[in-house]
Amino acid sequence: MEAKLVDALPTDSGWQFEPKWDGFRAICVREEEDAEIRSKSGKRLERYFPELVKILLSTKTTRFIVDGEIILPIHDMLSFDALQARLHPAASRIARLSHETPAQLMLFDCLALDGEMLGACSLSERRAALERFHEANGGPSLLLSPRSRDIADARAWLRASGGALDGVVAKRIDEPYQPGERAMLKVKQLRTADCVVGGFRRTREGRGVASMLLGLYDAEGKLDHVGFTSGIAAAERGPLLAKLRPLVASPGFTGKAPGGPSRWNAGKTRAWEPLRPELVVEVVYDQVTGARFRHGTRFLRWRPDKAPHQCGMEQLIHELRPARLATIAQ
Repeated sequence: MEAKLVDALPTDSGWQFEPKWDGFRAICVREEEDAEIRSKSGKRLERYFPELVKILLSTKTTRFIVDGEIILPIHDMLSFDALQARLHPAASRIARLSHETPAQLMLFDCLALDGEMLGACSLSERRAALERFHEANGGPSLLLSPRSRDIADARAWLRASGGALDGVVAKRIDEPYQPGERAMLKVKQLRTADCVVGGFRRTREGRGVASMLLGLYDAEGKLDHVGFTSGIAAAERGPLLAKLRPLVASPGFTGKAPGGPSRWNAGKTRAWEPLRPELVVEVVYDQVTGARFRHGTRFLRWRPDKAPHQCGMEQLIHELRPARLATIAQ
């Protein structure tokens, strides 16, 4: 079951609110001595998370289907980078990482328990079954996501997390599980950052700007590439090129620079042009992975009032920290 992105949480009655965790969505199945972990696309994940397979096979309950999110704490925060690193072809590397940085499973739905299929049951009934399952089997790596029917709690989660949650999901308490349907609502946590425009890429024909490349200064005073903003209206691409062309000068980024064509983009990435670090823009972003925006950002406004050297990495809100997780998921 998936979620539809909306601008605001519903305020009428009959909804259950839950934090939206930033990890890998997974359906986990145990049937006696067999366990499966499947991604939202149906891909088998057991080989990438052997420590979770071990946990599933060690539960007192031997027959169940649960829905949840695979999350992975590194040092003092949850790391999406570390999750992606698990999708590696080398079994030896996966084995090492599963020991050094074990993943956790955050549960939020139950589709079957002790041989009884629950998909047609209401969310209220499924949640009761999930709580029974967690009471019998939960532990440090098998967690129960909090829930509330009070919208004030949902808003408090967003405030208390300092913007580090991925958002909040709303589910109808009287509806069954609906696979493949966007039957839930989600409000994503969006944040803004002031960034230096350190370069740009032209449109295919070369007469306009396709995207602006964004930078932030690190602790050593170097300008690192952290992402891009695109979605520029066709009518604005030419005038924007005229605005940027006088600033073209090397090196643009003095720290981490944008990559060129790679195996990930099939060699389609066009060359970028460096700019003197004079222009500042405010952009809207959703998630940070490592030290860069995970997705493309949305241009909000120019910031002529802000000096480029004021645009530092400290603006970025990273993944949820386990200390906050413990506060939210109590």
